[in-house]
This record gives sequence, structure tokens and C-alpha cells, in this order.
Amino acid sequence: MLPEGYPIELEWQHLKKDELSGQMFDDELDLAYAVMNGVKARGETGKYSTERIKFNSYSYSFS
Repeated sequence: MLPEGYPIELEWQHLKKDELSGQMFDDELDLAYAVMNGVKARGETGKYSTERIKFNSYSYSFS
């Protein structure tokens, strides 16, 4: 984990405080969408661009 004071850590703190606080989520997918929407809103407010990065997912079968 990055020490406090790093830009990404500060952004995460603001995202939690300003965009996600007081909300309840039914599942992880709802939380993920709220985080994406919060990042987008913070970018628009701060007048900076944001980009969503999709990672490849791999299915593993454990037998």
C-alpha cells in the first residue's frame, strides 16, 4: 500500500469521502459502477481526463 500523501492515495480518499460515502451497495458490481462514476465525476469537476482500463480476465478451473 502506498503511504498517505501520494496522489493516488489522496484521490482514493476523496473518492470515498465525496462520491461514495453514505451509499449502500447490493453487490460488488454496484460498487464497481459507483467507483467508475465517481472517478468520472471527479475528473469532470477537476477538468482532467480519465480513462477506463480493462484488464483481461482468465477463467481458471480447479478440479
